[in-house]
Amino acid sequence: MTHGFDLSSPLVCEGIVGDGCGGGRIFFIEEDALLVYDPLTQEKMKLLDGIEDAQNISKKACEIIIETKEKSIIFNLSLLKVIS
Repeated sequence: MTHGFDLSSPLVCEGIVGDGCGGGRIFFIEEDALLVYDPLTQEKMKLLDGIEDAQNISKKACEIIIETKEKSIIFNLSLLKVIS
């Protein structure tokens, strides 16, 4: 556990420092929303609402990929919007 986050949960992923945007931050789904937690400032910020039936979250460079029962959602961290 890191700062209360279970990093083995399919709805939590950690941004790796040097891997594009969001390095060192923790991204997670909570109450149908994508949030980010910064361990340095200990602040949470909501990035996206309306995520239904999330099954998994992962990060590749500046993209957060959210798998739901119905579709894949790709959220771009540098644009701060859904791109697919």
